[in-house]
This record gives sequence, C-alpha cells and structure tokens, in this order.
Amino acid sequence: MSENTTPLPDFTRWPSFPFEGDMRVKKLAAPVDVEPPRSGEDGSDCVACGTSDDSYIWVSERWRVRAMDRPTGLPMVLILECRSHLDLGDLPNLLAAELGVMTVRLERAIRSLDGVARVHVNRWGDGSAHLHMWFLARPYGRLQLRGTFLSLWDDILPVVPESQWRENLAMVAAWLADFGGTANAEPAHIAWESSGKLNVPTDTGHTETGRTETGRTDAGHTDADRPENLGDVG
Repeated sequence: MSENTTPLPDFTRWPSFPFEGDMRVKKLAAPVDVEPPRSGEDGSDCVACGTSDDSYIWVSERWRVRAMDRPTGLPMVLILECRSHLDLGDLPNLLAAELGVMTVRLERAIRSLDGVARVHVNRWGDGSAHLHMWFLARPYGRLQLRGTFLSLWDDILPVVPESQWRENLAMVAAWLADFGGTANAEPAHIAWESSGKLNVPTDTGHTETGRTETGRTDAGHTDADRPENLGDVG
C-alpha cells in the first residue's frame, strides 16, 4: 500500500491549531449508501426527552440549558435544548423565533462571566436528532484559542476549578431566570466548620459525558492527563 502523501491543509499552520509535529491526512472512507439513524431519531430512545429537569441548570416551559457532568478546560460549556423533540429545521415559527432570543440571551449570560472574551455558538446535529446548540466560552486574552479549534482546546487546557465552575453555572442560571424559567444551579457552599474549605458535592446530576459529534469523548482521558496550569500547555 502506498504511503498517503496528501498535503496538509493550511490551517495546520495557523497559530490556533492545537497540534504540531509529524502529521498526515487520513484516507477518506467511501460514502455509505444509507446513513445510520442518529441517536433518538424516532423519539422513543431520545436521551434529552428522557432526562429530568433536575439535570439542567435552567429550565422553562419550552427550553432547557444543561452543562457537562464535570468542569472542562474552558470557563463554560453549555447546551441549549428545546423541550419538544424537534430538530432545527423542524421548529415551528414560535420556537424558531424564540431560538434566536434564547441564543442571544445565553450568549450574553456566558459573556458576562469574569475571564470570558467571546462565546462560540455551534450546532453540528450529526449525533443526536434532538435539537441542541453548543455554547463555548473562550478565555479572555488567550488569542491562540480564537476560532475554529476552540472545542479541541477544551480537551487540552487544564480543568477549571470546580468551585469556580459551579459559581459560573449558578450565575448563568440566575441571569436566565431573571427573564423567566427556573434556575437549578447553585454555587458551591463553604463549609465553615472546615476552616473555609469548599464543600463541593461530587454528584452534579448532569448526564453529559462527551461531545461525540465533534470527535470529542471522555473515554481514555482523566484529569491526570491534563496540565496543571496554562503555563504547562505548550
């Protein structure tokens, strides 16, 4: 079998590209005749539909917002979902209009957090049939994280402290609740009897385990694989 000599695309030389060293382009697989169904395609096994409101940081009559089950490398990663089992192109006019309002509102809430410069809003839709929009916060001043590869950097950066992560979740939930709905997220509580040690529960109630649609997964990765601080990323 001859070696793949396809030239690397220009973006591998961008400052924001997370990797360096010897790389090669994967061989492109042949197209399939019929694409497999996405998760929850018919609604009977839809994870989003079967998840209770307790697993979301904020809920309303028609929308819900959830987080990862643990902190990641970015200050905030959230997912906006509609309650109805619909995809983007299936939204009726009311929900379509509300999606615009909710997108702007959630972006503003995340951008109000300390240390957040920009919020990337993404919709891939190849993994789950239930509409879900990703909101990823870029840390202020980290220009190398700008643009397309922010979701990849989320798996590379040191994990945000859990107390700060919970505080951020609570602030975003409270911001949204000012316009209606119910905030379920609360900041970590200080256990005063433990000399100010933060008492952070380990069970967050969130069921999200990875971003499979973008190639991201928690399988095989532990916090021990992460650098301890941003200075170790290089």
